[in-house]
Amino acid sequence: MAVDELQAIIQRCQILEEADFKGEDFNLFQVAGQKCLEDGYAAQLLEVVQNEKNKVIIKNMGWNLICPLVRCILMYKQEDDNREHCLKILDLLVQLCNAKELFLGLLEQIEQTSGEQVCKTVMLLLQPLQTVLFKLQNKKAYSVGLSLAVIMNQLTPLPVPYTKQQVQEDKLGLCQCCNAVVDFAKPFVSEVVKNMEKSSDCNDTELKEELLKFCMKSLKYPLLTAQLDQLESSDEHPFRHFATEIIVSALCSEFPTIGSRENLHGPVRCQSWENKEFADIEQKNSAESLACLSYLMFVHYFELFLLELFESVLLRMEDNSLLHQYLELSNFITVPQRKKSLNILQLFINKFDAEGKYTLFRCLLKTSNHAGVEGYIIKNIKDQIHLKVGDNNWFTGHHLVSLLDLVLLLPDGAETDLLQNSDRIMASLNLLRYLMIKDGEYDNQTGVWTMLAKIEQNFLKPLRVGLNMSKAHYEAEIKNKKENRRGCSNTVCSVTVSGEKLPAMTTEMQLQVLRSALFTFDLIESVLARVEELIEMKIKAVT
Repeated sequence: MAVDELQAIIQRCQILEEADFKGEDFNLFQVAGQKCLEDGYAAQLLEVVQNEKNKVIIKNMGWNLICPLVRCILMYKQEDDNREHCLKILDLLVQLCNAKELFLGLLEQIEQTSGEQVCKTVMLLLQPLQTVLFKLQNKKAYSVGLSLAVIMNQLTPLPVPYTKQQVQEDKLGLCQCCNAVVDFAKPFVSEVVKNMEKSSDCNDTELKEELLKFCMKSLKYPLLTAQLDQLESSDEHPFRHFATEIIVSALCSEFPTIGSRENLHGPVRCQSWENKEFADIEQKNSAESLACLSYLMFVHYFELFLLELFESVLLRMEDNSLLHQYLELSNFITVPQRKKSLNILQLFINKFDAEGKYTLFRCLLKTSNHAGVEGYIIKNIKDQIHLKVGDNNWFTGHHLVSLLDLVLLLPDGAETDLLQNSDRIMASLNLLRYLMIKDGEYDNQTGVWTMLAKIEQNFLKPLRVGLNMSKAHYEAEIKNKKENRRGCSNTVCSVTVSGEKLPAMTTEMQLQVLRSALFTFDLIESVLARVEELIEMKIKAVT
């Protein structure tokens, strides 16, 4: 029996020193282990691998089991117990085996696969391969580069899904596999970025170059021929994640060659080929990769990639380190105005010095034309005042007064659409309440008490009038709807809120919308009442 044969070779090797293992022992172990797997004795083989007494044997010989293990894992069905046993054996081999031998065994298995098994094999072995690569101390950069090269060489012959149906079916698993490969590379990119900030170690430079080669190859295949607009939304295309990660990995790791002027006209780190034909091929490949990069950057996903890169750069910068002079560049103002970039707006704000924050706030309040963004900026102004009162001239005195002129006003006076501007109005009222509570009239560091008459004229009085009109209008609408509901509760019609016509609704649904609007007005009114109360207290104190 296969198990008996395996036990016999195990008992023989247990009494030998590691240095006394012979080639014959390796061969017998491999044959016996393979037979166990093929005959369905994976559970028994797992016990052998788990046995602490066999640790030295597995360390030296275990990598020989990679080939039959992979074959069996791919053969067994998902729910088969033998498949689960094989996966556990693979995990143990990654932990116990000599890293160098196991590395070569994993690569050999990827190289030997073909056809429909390519993507399945690659995805199965990516995690073990990544773990082993992190164990390698010597020639790590070379090993990472070799791994990525072998993987891409195996994937390249596979046809890239072209039609919508092909993309959705992903028959060979290429789309899924490409995304798995780029995720496999991400920890090495992160390592390069982290180490580059500390030193210019030679090994990091080599690793950086290997990763760049992978990125450039990926731009040529599969991205050069991928039809990213086949689906109704490019967001749905499975290569979107792959394309994003490839571009961001290349750009955010500060690879010096990818965007340099000379590489727009020639090869990227082209090897010095003695054969001119090989040099021409290398240059052609680089040109195609850069053409694909340009297309993705400036035609297909320009905004996406710009923001991904923007966020990555911001995360690596220290807060308050960006000088206000950078705001003289128009892109530093326009980027935060993009809708998709709202999630990184706070990151952007944090990086500027005090004057930069002040300038950015003014610009965005004047140009955003979005109540939500304006409300967010006003909240940030409050935070800056809270952090910097007493030691920062940009958020006190006449500078703050100038900023408050942009904050404490209604765009269209009493006729302003309060519902549409509720985010901005609530943020403004909260800021004003904060200033009146925290900054006493005799200190008046913020200047708010000096401009009180102006605030009342431009903001508080029009807001009170607008609230009264809006509440009266919505209460009348509710009353009207209730009267019309009698006898025709299922009537469906449309309703307009904040200037936008909503989809057709039943009367009950319309009433819910109207009540929600009234609730918003009540919230605004409650904060307004508190502000008015603080002002009244101040006037009485003066009197």
